[in-house]
Amino acid sequence: MDIFPISLKLQQQPCLIVGGGHIAYRKAVLLHKAGALIHVIAPDIDANLLQLVEESQGQYIQALYPAQIQLNDYRLVIAATDDYAVNTQVFEDCEALKILVNSVDDPPHCRFMVPAIVDRSPLVISVASNGTSPVLSRQIRTQLETSIPHGMGKLAEFSGKWRAAVKAKISNPDERRVFWEDLYASPLKEQVFHDNLTEADSLIEQALAEWKTPKGEVYLVGAGPGDPELLTLKALRLMQQADVVIYDRLVSPAIMELCRRDATKIYVGKARSNHAVPQEGINALLVEYASKGQRVCRLKGGDPFIFGRGGEEIQELFAAGVPFQVVPGITAASGCSAYAGIPLTHRDYAQSVRFLTGHLKEGSPELPWDELVYQNQTLVLYMGLVGLEKICEKLIEHGQRPDMPVALISKGTTLEQKVLVGTLADIASKVEENHIQAPTLTIIGDVVSLREQLQWQD
Repeated sequence: MDIFPISLKLQQQPCLIVGGGHIAYRKAVLLHKAGALIHVIAPDIDANLLQLVEESQGQYIQALYPAQIQLNDYRLVIAATDDYAVNTQVFEDCEALKILVNSVDDPPHCRFMVPAIVDRSPLVISVASNGTSPVLSRQIRTQLETSIPHGMGKLAEFSGKWRAAVKAKISNPDERRVFWEDLYASPLKEQVFHDNLTEADSLIEQALAEWKTPKGEVYLVGAGPGDPELLTLKALRLMQQADVVIYDRLVSPAIMELCRRDATKIYVGKARSNHAVPQEGINALLVEYASKGQRVCRLKGGDPFIFGRGGEEIQELFAAGVPFQVVPGITAASGCSAYAGIPLTHRDYAQSVRFLTGHLKEGSPELPWDELVYQNQTLVLYMGLVGLEKICEKLIEHGQRPDMPVALISKGTTLEQKVLVGTLADIASKVEENHIQAPTLTIIGDVVSLREQLQWQD
């Protein structure tokens, strides 16, 4: 994060604009909305800008900068002239005095940026790009304008009116957050939007009277194969409201960024021969935090019920009497194959698909080999990279043809995705020279031959 977003209270605070033209006027409009006292220094001033200065009870100084100016008198300064040298001097003078300064359209000479704004006062949403792309910021603001009801401002104002009463009733901040989240999901929001404030007051009074310390809950959430855009809407919502996030090795950093920022995050990832926390320990953590009244998001790569031990975890929760929800995710077989351009089934090539785990036991994969050598079937192996050579040997030994196409998809659906295609006879020998790394999905079947025609992500 290159910039730190803050919200300044500027009511009745003197702010200086250097420059008197149209650009200066645009900045003055925002300062005026924020209640600032607008001061302008410029040889000439736009009539509309002068009107804002007078309405704000500020001052117009008809002079060239820096005449008659004491920068220490101002909360912030905006340089908005068409003279680069003047703008630069304003910046340097403010920097020397540690005063917030913005030089319009000149990011290197800015200590703060003026963002694109969605105004639902008292709710204000800002979008900034650190000066790299103001047009993009404005486009995003336009998208937000269409998706955020204007009534949100009313809801924020209504909440402010009740904030002290809610805080007095519910002293624990975590419980208070749950109360507000539940309230915003109730009919109260629509009552406020339609100005039915008497009914809204009645609803919040009732909610406070009936409030009880919330029970903990566990959300077993599938995070998908890596691309954050493959998350379900429900997964994202629960990730945002969880107090604790217990996550696996296969959950990508981009997805972790979407979790609630102040949530406690606990890594319990498993790699081959290196389990950060044993499964029994993970089960115990889920029960422990939920028993404390916390909302726990158990975030797992792919889908929690496909080689994710999700069933074991909710068995433990059930035995402990802990409420839980399960949110399916796009499993690696589906996501990675789609991003590699390999359909798992096809009328001409495969009428069935079989998911398997390639984990080794005592140095050898234990799989029902005779059942796997079957016409028009696609095999998908999770976690099979280490045992790949033995898997290929066993399939050939049990009758599969050596030239059966095989694809390895490393870090599928992410920007680091790499796909390696070969056959049962040669794929294992290609792994090292092509730098294929885990996590890797293996697809075996004639459908792999369609990749050359159907690949789109590369």
